[in-house]
Amino acid sequence: MTAATHSQPFVPEIRPREVPPDFVTALQDRFGKQLSTAMAVREQHGRDESSFSVPPPAAVVFAQSTQDVADVVALAARWQVPVIPFGVGSSLEGHLLAVQGGISIDLGRMNRVLAIQPDDLTVTVQPGVTRKQLNEELRSTGLFFPIDPGADATLGGMCATRASGTNAVRYGTMRENVLALEVVTASGEVVRTGTRAPKSSAGYDLTRLFVGSEGTLGVITEATLRIYPLPEAVSAAICSFPGIEEAVRTTIEIIQLGVPIARVELIDAQTVRMVNAHSKLTLREEPMLLMEFHGSPAGVEEQARTVQEIAAGHGGQSFEWATTPEERTRLWTARHNAYFAAIQSRPGCRAIATDTCVPISRLADCLLESVREADASGLPYFLVGHVGDGNFHFGYLIDPDDARERERAESLNRALVARALAMEGTCSGEHGVGLHKMAFLPQEAGEGAVALMRTIKRALDPHNIMNPGKIFSL
Repeated sequence: MTAATHSQPFVPEIRPREVPPDFVTALQDRFGKQLSTAMAVREQHGRDESSFSVPPPAAVVFAQSTQDVADVVALAARWQVPVIPFGVGSSLEGHLLAVQGGISIDLGRMNRVLAIQPDDLTVTVQPGVTRKQLNEELRSTGLFFPIDPGADATLGGMCATRASGTNAVRYGTMRENVLALEVVTASGEVVRTGTRAPKSSAGYDLTRLFVGSEGTLGVITEATLRIYPLPEAVSAAICSFPGIEEAVRTTIEIIQLGVPIARVELIDAQTVRMVNAHSKLTLREEPMLLMEFHGSPAGVEEQARTVQEIAAGHGGQSFEWATTPEERTRLWTARHNAYFAAIQSRPGCRAIATDTCVPISRLADCLLESVREADASGLPYFLVGHVGDGNFHFGYLIDPDDARERERAESLNRALVARALAMEGTCSGEHGVGLHKMAFLPQEAGEGAVALMRTIKRALDPHNIMNPGKIFSL
């Protein structure tokens, strides 16, 4: 994969491998109508929400069972053809793109909730179950799954990218909430990692190895997850600030004082304007925090009172409460639609998305310097952040046909990542590495650590057929 230089935007290196006709014939014999080579289907599975254009996979298999996945991978291993797992296509970093050709395995039809164990606070699902679908099925039990990356992503994809989202400040990320997995390895073998026990000291932690591996080590076909009781009381609030710094300082103080806030999201003023236009809202067009509190009625009231006092000390104003489910849904839908609101604000544009995360004490320094750089660049952008855990996102809105705009956006992204790494942060808090962040991984982890990752990859996938060309080059 071509690493971007200081003056050169990132360009994926495309090296498609030959797909033997005998392999396609074998797939057709095994899968019949579950296999598609139609260009429209291939193109749908050959793009995601990233800004990269890559030729589509040679075919798509619609898996309906673990055995289907095992048979696809076993055939791919025999002919050494790349395999790319596909959920709903919501990746922002090019995870789904067929840079080395091969076939896509669509897991969307494997969408059953297999078991709910309310007494143990666990649930077992197939990979094509989406987070909204799971919470709909959990509703009658008084339980919920809190990880919310914004998009209605599949849980298999969320495991593969180690996703998190708006609730991570209280409930953690997929890393903390996946107990066990069923995985099809590069040879077509089905293995299980972990158990439903709350903890284990038995052997290597293979579950954590596959969580965040982005499909490069195996295909996840089942996941056992932690679930949580629905809070007795929930209240949401928005608060506007005279500037971004005041909003960020408020967040830092909330976290450092140990207030168990469930969500705290930053939206800058121009993104609020985009959201207002897209969602037909009348939010105050200033930097804003969206917050949510979970707990008992008395606990929620105490949290809210404490946060309101902290915000007032930093110039927070227009504190507005949303206590009904309808009001809260309206606010959080607006937040989750910020990406689409931004895209709509400049018709025909694509977004170069960033995803840094820093220690909470360095959040203000990193964010404010990055805002100054973005403003000076002249590029339109949006800014949102799960600032309660130090994670924030710029989306630089570029004309995909304008090389100068892409170069400017990539330069801003590189500067932002360098700043975050210098502050002992990371190049990706939740999106994953995929294609776009490959050049940053050695800077963050060190060449020795990346070499160790390559050793693991070669041991588990000797023919490099599992989503090749992602995370690092071989």
